[in-house]
Amino acid sequence: MSRPLLVISTVGTSLLTNQIDRDTDPDRWSKRIQETANYTSKDVKSYEDVLHIVTELKERTEKKLFGDNSEIEEIREASAELNGIYGLYKLYDKQLEQGKSDIHWLIATDTYQGQVTANIVKTFLQKKGLVADIYTPNQLSTVSTESFSSGIDELLKWLDEIILGYQAQASYQICFNLVGGFKALQGYANTIGMIYGVEIVYVFENSFEVIKIPRLPIQIDYSVIQPVEFALMASNASVWIKRSELQKVPESLIFTVGDEATLSNWGRLIWNKCKLKFFKGDLLVFPRLVYEKSFVNDYQHKNVDDKNKFELQQVLAEVSASMLKFNGDTTRFDSRLNFSRYQGGKIKHIDHFYIKNTGWRVSCIAKDGNLHLRHYGEHDYVNNNP
Repeated sequence: MSRPLLVISTVGTSLLTNQIDRDTDPDRWSKRIQETANYTSKDVKSYEDVLHIVTELKERTEKKLFGDNSEIEEIREASAELNGIYGLYKLYDKQLEQGKSDIHWLIATDTYQGQVTANIVKTFLQKKGLVADIYTPNQLSTVSTESFSSGIDELLKWLDEIILGYQAQASYQICFNLVGGFKALQGYANTIGMIYGVEIVYVFENSFEVIKIPRLPIQIDYSVIQPVEFALMASNASVWIKRSELQKVPESLIFTVGDEATLSNWGRLIWNKCKLKFFKGDLLVFPRLVYEKSFVNDYQHKNVDDKNKFELQQVLAEVSASMLKFNGDTTRFDSRLNFSRYQGGKIKHIDHFYIKNTGWRVSCIAKDGNLHLRHYGEHDYVNNNP
């Protein structure tokens, strides 16, 4: 492999269930594991029999994976997730230790069994010298449509940050390992991978043969995207937009309640993929933000590259959404916006916020329910010219 890998693997619970001996273990084991599959760590504390079953299966799993005489084929048969990862390393003669420059993220459900399984896989990879960690979207499980949808929303936000960050580093090859995980999550992850244009890995049923789906040239119809409205709906402030203002937007991209709408899971996915195109262009006109001439001049300065434009407009969307949500009351802004007032001197009435990923700043004045943006640039420039 010429480039280091960023491998994102969906994790299921087959690693545990594969250890159930149908001939000697009680029949109820499989039933209880299935019945409590969506139970959280807190939920399962009330069920001693389930704790006992999972603990026994975990010990069997660890013996099979970490035993002195463990064979690669035996490990791959036990874990779908590791089966896919071993398949990726076939060029290294299946020696995972050769991938020490790679990064592995394990996507686990917000369930007791999901966490147990993911931690076993994580420990195995770390013992091989690989960098591995777990990401668990809050509420991600199949206990209900609402819970699953909320978990997918969190997953999309996280993947957006991870994938865009590593795609900016051309040295990394991004791969989705979808051999493990439950079917509903695999379905979403497969589409997400295609939209982001990453390689997807599966393994043929009952085999060790890897099948790779290469990056697909999927085209997005940008004409249906309304960048200001999409940015507001995707914000942390969770602004809802009047349905009448989204006439050209397909139903599949929004979720409607009454006469208001927000982005659906697919809408958020499409927006995450295409927002770079809109954010690196001209200043978008967000509600309750007034751009002073000095601010516009700063934005158009030659030193403001595409990365700075993207990061700024992403924050402007959050600020605008917060102005709408709190009716112009900047004292109620989320601390993540880094919004504060200059102290001392002649600029007591001027506020500012900074863009976390660049450190650049914006000075502003709240007036008549709007936020007037004055200057934008590096720390010293804005502080000396608020």
